[in-house]
Amino acid sequence: MSDYILVLDEGTTSTRAMLFASDGVLIDSAQEELTQHYPQAGWVEHDAGEIWEKTLKCALALIPKAGGAAMIAGIGITNQRETVVAWDKETGEPLTRAIVWQDRRTAPFCAELRAGGHEEAVQRRTGLLLDPYFSGTKMRWMLDNVPEVRAAADAGTLAFGTVESWLVYKLTAGKSHITDASNASRTLLMGLADDGFDEGLCELLGVPISALPQVVDMSGSLAETDRSVLDAAIPIAGLAGDQQSATIGQACLAPGETKATYGTGAFVLTNQGENIPLSTNRMLGTVLMQLDGKRTYAIEGSVFVAGSLVQWLRDSLGIVEVASETEKLARSIPDSGGVTIVPALSGLGAPHWRADARGVITGLSFASGKPQLARAALEAMAHQTYDLADAFAADGAPWQTLRIDGGMAGNDWMAQDLADMLDVTVERPSFIETTALGAAMLAAVGVGLYPDLASAAAKMRGELTSFEPSMSEDVREERLARWRKALEAV
Repeated sequence: MSDYILVLDEGTTSTRAMLFASDGVLIDSAQEELTQHYPQAGWVEHDAGEIWEKTLKCALALIPKAGGAAMIAGIGITNQRETVVAWDKETGEPLTRAIVWQDRRTAPFCAELRAGGHEEAVQRRTGLLLDPYFSGTKMRWMLDNVPEVRAAADAGTLAFGTVESWLVYKLTAGKSHITDASNASRTLLMGLADDGFDEGLCELLGVPISALPQVVDMSGSLAETDRSVLDAAIPIAGLAGDQQSATIGQACLAPGETKATYGTGAFVLTNQGENIPLSTNRMLGTVLMQLDGKRTYAIEGSVFVAGSLVQWLRDSLGIVEVASETEKLARSIPDSGGVTIVPALSGLGAPHWRADARGVITGLSFASGKPQLARAALEAMAHQTYDLADAFAADGAPWQTLRIDGGMAGNDWMAQDLADMLDVTVERPSFIETTALGAAMLAAVGVGLYPDLASAAAKMRGELTSFEPSMSEDVREERLARWRKALEAV
């Protein structure tokens, strides 16, 4: 059997295919940008057909690099988790645009559920809060506002799924409608202790359980591609939401180990072992892994805006031409000149959970310029992460070290600033695309290349670079005081 693993990495702004050897070495990759649709303020949509077409294009570009489809041992898929696709089971075509995880249109419905006194029971069952972030309320909105979706539901042909579920359906030519436990745990429709979706939660949100996929493990013989699609029956052997996949790729396999991914948003997960977490500090409980029916859980803190803030500085304000310029600008000045950015461009996530919040820049003067804004944007990453660290510690999950990854993690200045502000060692792997690596590890275990994830991590994970804290307490406290004052303005 070949030892190549093909990973489909479905991000918010792009889709990628990545070809790995069994030792974790990246052979090649192909990437396509995804169109972002913003119909009105707070709405974010994707074309599910475009996601499929561009994913297939990337996959087909890499198959020859492996010597043909028959040489690929297995496929791993990792995805932006809470984005919802609705399609017709008979035609296999999307019924409307996908609603992206960043979308805030369901805030009124969430407020209605909270006003009805449901949040405490929902959090106890699912580990989640009633926020537009999660998938279930997006499904309800589609049912209420898209006639084609409601008609398909009435006809019994409606299929709902997150992005990995949509791709498996298309890869298998409609034979498999499944979702893995990590993505299912982000819907508000499955209890953390449940085997599958819950009738009571579905009834509360008004989502027909018949339209939902089967919940399966994250590694194993989960499905098989149709020969008409990739010219071979390739096992789909690894499925994981992007943040769980990155946690696995960072080898956070023991309780207490913590990773932070800095991509479009920033997401921190701490392994909690077999204990179902219940936060009292507005963190989230989530499924980290489900292997052979056995679950490992995590506490998660989600920040909605991280790399997308730098993208905004580049695309909307013209502060930089490329994102990497922010590091040079940050190093060119001793401090931000009092400028502080609260990047609530799509609301505030954990631990604040304010869907109505909007971004704020404070401390501007005639001395403020590109360097100050760029540095303040990078400092916002550490400020937001500090708030998460406080909440994790209050929930009994303090961070001893922080393992970082994602596109922004390559910024040395930001990595050092995180270590300084958090006062912990920050570790960064040589291969920072750990989301894709985690999916590769799951698939490699799923097809039998390794007996377990620990063995896969020992072989596939690269070297680490460490950043040690060196900031004085006075400087840290001055920064935090400015941040807290800016938060008050939000």
